[in-house]
Amino acid sequence: MTQAAPLPGYALFAGLLAAAGLPIYIHAPKFYVDEYGVSLAALGAVLFGLRLVDVVQDPALGWLSERTHRWRGLAVALGVLLLAGSMVALFAVTPPVSPLLWFALTLAGLFTAFSFLTITFYAQGVARARGMGGGGHVRLASWRETGALLGVSLAAVAPTVLLTVSDAPFALFAAGFCGLALTAAVAMRREWSLPIAPEQSGLRDVLADPIARRLLLIALVNATPVAVTSTLFLFFVESRLAAPGWEGPLLLLFFLAAAASAPVWGRMARGFGEKRTLLGGMVLSIGAFGFAATLEAGDVLPFAVICVASGAALGADMTLLPAIFAGRMARVAPNAGQAFGIWSFVSKFTLAFAAVTLLPLLDRAGFTAGGENPDTALTMLGVLYALVPCALKLVAVALLAATPLRGEDIR
Repeated sequence: MTQAAPLPGYALFAGLLAAAGLPIYIHAPKFYVDEYGVSLAALGAVLFGLRLVDVVQDPALGWLSERTHRWRGLAVALGVLLLAGSMVALFAVTPPVSPLLWFALTLAGLFTAFSFLTITFYAQGVARARGMGGGGHVRLASWRETGALLGVSLAAVAPTVLLTVSDAPFALFAAGFCGLALTAAVAMRREWSLPIAPEQSGLRDVLADPIARRLLLIALVNATPVAVTSTLFLFFVESRLAAPGWEGPLLLLFFLAAAASAPVWGRMARGFGEKRTLLGGMVLSIGAFGFAATLEAGDVLPFAVICVASGAALGADMTLLPAIFAGRMARVAPNAGQAFGIWSFVSKFTLAFAAVTLLPLLDRAGFTAGGENPDTALTMLGVLYALVPCALKLVAVALLAATPLRGEDIR
């Protein structure tokens, strides 16, 4: 017998986590460049260093999530408190030490809380989907990832919108984030008592499964194009398209397209299968990135079309790949905490890898944020933003096509 699931609560909590994820990589580096004059190369190095910490931290947080399941509500409350406090310190507190050190310290707190909460949240989703009957993982993922994409949408454009009413938009953003954190924590407060599987499972169970290993590899390769475009989006619009002021509306268009498409991808997956549907989304993404490589200054309207297409493709990535992985974990690692520790690391590593490689490359090419740039720097920006993601997506398509996924293996 299936249980009724508080799916709106999952959507709200996913929105909270998403607002603390990708938008931070979009806003924080530019904020610290503009406000404190920190170099792009230094910020990229810090982000990469924090991800090296995650090599050890995320699997350890997965273990901690499993071991604290009896007190999961309290653990989540403490995690939400650390998440909100770190966001305030990052954007609303004048650095009491050097800005680069403050950037590192506040992001360390934010990323630790983000990792623990994400691992626990996705592991709890496996337990919830188990009680929802056939197709539960995809149905829950549709709600969860739609909420996440709406959270990303709001967080991506909030500072731009708030700039129209305040000289300190990021301080207001941090305050609004605290309100969202409180609301989401209350909405999910009863869900953490849901019993998890009694079986103990660890990294060995996950890594011993060939399908799980392949899915983690696909997640790594497939997430890197999004990391690349997210890191460079603001610079691409401002400098390559010569359209300062359009960053906010275009970001909103991108993420709203992703959010609107997530339920559609979920329905398509139920009709055509998760693997086939996900491959279709990946191919759409390749077409969008390839078109972006042809754009020049003033091509705002064509880029808006690309934002819609690539946003819709992101909806497939965010909805279907986690659902496939969660379905597999329900079979090979029912507790799922350490499994999602690895998943969390893979997702964040791509963003840090993009920052530590792309930002120094732009620096060496002579790129200056918000200033006049030589043609060589703008060409490098276009290649990195459009062609590199195309190549990576092609690799991800090949890996997924070669992975033997049957419905009973992932549901």
